[in-house]
Amino acid sequence: MAREELTRLTGNGNGNGTCGKDDCPNVYRTPSGSFVIQGDVSDAFAAPDGEGLVEIPEETLREAVRALGW
Repeated sequence: MAREELTRLTGNGNGNGTCGKDDCPNVYRTPSGSFVIQGDVSDAFAAPDGEGLVEIPEETLREAVRALGW
């Protein structure tokens, strides 16, 4: 899936303005309604094959929730 197919929920100036580039934690929504999370790779535990762990700040999740109107 290409990034252009995703709706970016964070880093668009909706929040406190700390993130506005493509190289920071972000939350995206897919056309099917699921989410793609961009963040720092985490080594908190070993994820199963085919999965990965990312770490994102709480403020990024809060911004995503606001963007969705929840």
